[in-house]
Formats: sequence, C-alpha cells, structure tokens
Amino acid sequence: MLRAGHGLMLLTAGLLSIGVIMVNSAGLTVGAAEPVSLTGILLGRTTLLAALAMAMMLIASRLPVDRLYRTALSADVVPWIVIGVVILLLAVHLPGVGREVNGARRWLNLGPASFQPSEVAKWSMVVVLALYAARHVAVMGQLNRGLIRPIALVALVCALIATEDLGTAVLIGVVSVCVLVAAGARLAFVALLAGPCMAGLAAAVMMSPYRIDRVRAFVDPWQDPQGIGYHVIQSMVTVAGGGVAGRGLGNSIQKFGYLPEDTTDFIFAIISEELGLIGVIVVVCLYAAMLLCGLSILTRVEHPFGKLLGLGVLLTIGLQALINMMVVTGLAPTKGIALPLISAGGTGWILTAFCVGLLVAMDKGDRSLYRRPVKRSVPFIPQ
Repeated sequence: MLRAGHGLMLLTAGLLSIGVIMVNSAGLTVGAAEPVSLTGILLGRTTLLAALAMAMMLIASRLPVDRLYRTALSADVVPWIVIGVVILLLAVHLPGVGREVNGARRWLNLGPASFQPSEVAKWSMVVVLALYAARHVAVMGQLNRGLIRPIALVALVCALIATEDLGTAVLIGVVSVCVLVAAGARLAFVALLAGPCMAGLAAAVMMSPYRIDRVRAFVDPWQDPQGIGYHVIQSMVTVAGGGVAGRGLGNSIQKFGYLPEDTTDFIFAIISEELGLIGVIVVVCLYAAMLLCGLSILTRVEHPFGKLLGLGVLLTIGLQALINMMVVTGLAPTKGIALPLISAGGTGWILTAFCVGLLVAMDKGDRSLYRRPVKRSVPFIPQ
C-alpha cells in the first residue's frame, strides 16, 4: 500500500513537472525565425532547478527529524537562525549586494546566482517557531512566559520583509499565528495582538502609493484599464480565455507581451488559458491531495516538534497556493505571491521541496522516536 509520504513525493514531483512544462511554455514567445531546441529546454535552467529540488526532497526525507530536534536544542541554534535571517533581510538594501526587480529589492546576488531572502525567512520561521513552541509547549498558554518572545520575533521579521514584500510578510504572520495557536497560545491573547497587527498592515498600505493603487485596481480595475487596472484585467482575460479544455499547451495568446509576470506570479493564469478548466482542476486537486497526505502523516506523529513543523509546512504551501489563485482570478489584490512548486523560482522550489521532504521523513521514521517528551499534547491537531 502506498504510504502518505510516498504520495507526498509523487505529488511534489507532479507539481514540479507541471512547473517545468508551464514555465517553459509561458517563456516560449519566439517565432519560427527563432526556433528552440527540445534539448535546450530539457537541459535548461528550469529543468535543472526542478531536479535539484527533487534531490533536496530526497535528502530531507532521509534525515532523522527527532535527532535534528535534539541537536538543535542542545546547540541552541534558534538565535543563530534568527540572526542569519535578519542579516539576509537587511543585506538586500546594500548597494551591489541587493538586486532590484520590478521596483522592489527582494533579491541577493551570490556570484552568478541570486536568491530571495524572504523565501529563506519564510521557511526559517516555520522551523524556529516549531522548535520554540515544542520546547515551551507547557507555557505557551501564558502571555509573558510563552507568547511574547515568538510574537516579537514574528513582528520583527515581518516588518523587515514588509518594506519590499508585503504579501510574504502577511503569509508569514498568518502561518506563525496558526502554529502558535496550535501549540497552545490562547486565542484571547492572539486577538489582543490582532489590533496592532492590522494597524501596521494598514499603515504599510497607506504609506505606499503603489500598494494603494493595487487596492484601487482590485476594487475597480476598469476605472483605469490601461494603467493600474491593466494587470488585473489581463489576468482575468487570460483565465477566461481557456474555457473548459484550453487553447492547448504552448498556444497561449496572453504570454506574448499582454500578461506581465506570466512565468512567476501569474503562471496560474497561463495554466488556465492553455489547459483550461480541466488543467485548473488538476492543479487544485494536486494541492488538495498534498495537504491530505500531510495531514495523514501528522495524525501519526506524536512529538510536538514534528506536529508543529508539519503544520507550518502544510499551512505555508496551502495558504500560498490559495492566495496566488485568488490574486490571479481577481479575488484578492495583487501581492507578488508565487504558486508553490510551479511558479518559476529556484529558491522557492528548493526550499519548499526540502520542507516537504522533512514531512516524508516523519512518515518513514520509527514511531517510537516520536513519543511525547511532555505530558501536554499539542492542541487542535488530531491525535
């Protein structure tokens, strides 16, 4: 019988394969005078990044998660992870080190390669909060002893990211709150902190003209169809253009200069145009199946760290996919959130696949290694 972990690996491979195919399809905007060889596609950067992501998932699936947890506690790695994340987030503002793309400094140059520190921060926060909450699960219901420090950390990281990438900051904040609540934080305390968080979010929007324009475009894109509403309108036109069966793989019209960011944030629109409603349903079902496989694993993992880490991974993938689809279909303002494992982006593919591999490792591990180290279990996660 196929284990949930094996199912996760197959689903991840399937999403990465769709990503490789659709990124190449969306990027093929040349004509007959500029032929593209199949070998060039198969050995291209996108394929190599997908292969590297699969390799990282396989490596992670063989790691002893329980031993990593004990080692992380004994070595007290949490402060070092936090310091590293903060340095990376600040480094994007250094001239010659940070790289500006589409008006936002989200990238760091590393020789011939580049990566997004916000992606590193997103997954690092999942690990850090799982480590902290598992170690302090007995006091997570207390404000002073359990909740203040992780909330302050989340606020710091989100504030640093929000200057250039508000969407990722919101995603990190929501996932972090869910993990802390699952670990035992009282909803009353979380609600108490919701006010300042919403005020900060509103301030981040109001102090940025281009974010105000995005909200205006979301409310009524037709007030300026060639200006602030162009992106939203073209996305909806692309989604609607595929119908039920789609125009056919590679036959997108909107990719020829009409739809911006067609290989990254708006690749879901290209999927809808080329593969139609059928392709959209397949992609949604793959994500749903991934979440179900992950939850199946979590119901059998008993250690708080494993439960919280797995919950953070699943929430990050699920919420990110949902937000991306809502943006593409005009149900949410444009945020610059990628579609996990499909949108072009080596950093996102590799780190997401690695974290999925940790879930697989929990499924493959000996259940005796996941006995509770404390009497109190993690609330809200089925036993």
